[in-house]
Amino acid sequence: MADGRLKAYAAAAAVFGLDRLTKIAIERGLAEGAFHRVIPGFFDIVRSANSGVAFGIFNDSSVAWRTLALVLVNLVAVIAISVYLWRGREIDRPTLWGLGLILGGAAGNGLDRIVSGRVTDFLDFYLGEYHWPAFNVADSSIVIGGGLLILGMLRTKPRAAHVS
Repeated sequence: MADGRLKAYAAAAAVFGLDRLTKIAIERGLAEGAFHRVIPGFFDIVRSANSGVAFGIFNDSSVAWRTLALVLVNLVAVIAISVYLWRGREIDRPTLWGLGLILGGAAGNGLDRIVSGRVTDFLDFYLGEYHWPAFNVADSSIVIGGGLLILGMLRTKPRAAHVS
């Protein structure tokens, strides 16, 4: 299982690296609020800043301690996942990969919050006037990782009840 843990940490590092590279490319290549149409009527690359949490929740909040609270919650999540991966026993494969993806995504968005107090989002999917909020590689990784955690829970065989 140690080999599996190393793969989960490697996946986290890969997600973190890809997230950083894509955000740097967007920040250097597009002005704030600018966009590049990729698939008309469906997908654009945009540059937007999210000072809230996923999908812009709390983005408009004026609470002074919002960024500090988000950084602290993020740090707790990164530490808890790292410790669980390191010490966890009998972690099934979907859970292992899910935690690795979540760890990498949380670290990527966490670094943004620490450095600038906001996260750069750039993937913009829509259909006509129906718009999904812009997101990034870290967000995608966290969502996929969450799906793998759910899959791991669904695949876990329930233990037989102990009857005395």
